[in-house]
Amino acid sequence: MKYALITSLLLAASATLAADITVKHAWARATVPGQPVSGAFLEITAGKAAVLTGASSPAAAMVEVHEMKMEGGVMKMRQLDKLPLPAGQTVALKPGSYHLMLMQLKAPLKVGEQLPLVLHVEQDGKAIKLDTTAEVRGLAGN
Repeated sequence: MKYALITSLLLAASATLAADITVKHAWARATVPGQPVSGAFLEITAGKAAVLTGASSPAAAMVEVHEMKMEGGVMKMRQLDKLPLPAGQTVALKPGSYHLMLMQLKAPLKVGEQLPLVLHVEQDGKAIKLDTTAEVRGLAGN
């Protein structure tokens, strides 16, 4: 009984922390057979400051947080160890900017499918996993 109460309290605390972070407009790019990578995009808002530290998906062997930006007239992409989520501000992961890179895809992503994603976030020194889904769309995002 005592352990059940403790477990219930821990789960409630976890749900409260996760409820402080919202994910909207998640989508991923469709692929063609043999294409091993794709991108996923979304908007994430944390009520209290947090950090996106990574992501995972059963559809890919690896998912990394990436940034694309112009440097000296050249578009460059690099992996980020963490992406700050300032309190109350929406951070957009979008084409040509921050995004999730899905690598070593296990099967092509087809328009209309729902891609499961787990976002790995740290907030108040605690690791949080947020389950979400991204609609698979065509190259232009529609």
